[in-house]
Amino acid sequence: MHRHFIIHKPYGYLSQFVYQLKRKKKLLGELYDFPIGTMAIGRLDEDSEGLLLLTTDGKVSDYICSSKVEKEYYAQVDGLITAEAVAQLQAGVEIGFEGKKYQTKSCKAFIPDTIPEFGLRGKKIRDERHGPTSWVSITLKEGKFRQVRKMTSAVGFPTLRLVRVRIGSIALENLQAAQVQEVGAFNL
Repeated sequence: MHRHFIIHKPYGYLSQFVYQLKRKKKLLGELYDFPIGTMAIGRLDEDSEGLLLLTTDGKVSDYICSSKVEKEYYAQVDGLITAEAVAQLQAGVEIGFEGKKYQTKSCKAFIPDTIPEFGLRGKKIRDERHGPTSWVSITLKEGKFRQVRKMTSAVGFPTLRLVRVRIGSIALENLQAAQVQEVGAFNL
């Protein structure tokens, strides 16, 4: 019988259970007593936060990581993002991936009407003395290494904070940072 979990990964945690290097890192196993064989479906880097799905079922993991399932991110960017930059994101931009140039696929992107409320982050980003920030929503069906961060930088607005808010039809919604919820199955 496989088990499935939804978690709000906080800033500063790795999306893994084992870390081999000597530096001390915060791992998912510190947040909950997950069963042996639990794996993160996709990853969020240490500086990213938000929705992360975990499972003991490799087939479910493969399906969700495929290009069949949308992943939506909210990125707080440096500066006031423009409509032109959003249009570039929607069309796809050139980023570096594995030492080569890569053209991202077209995606959904928009400037949200209201600023999302994600709670406090473990490390302060900066304050308004350093200039304004804004938010953009980006929905992808691909997931290259640090792709959203590379995309916003490519259009001139580096990401300061990145939060995954949705995978398929599963949304972050009311989960607080570090909160874990076990579910019977993922309804994507």
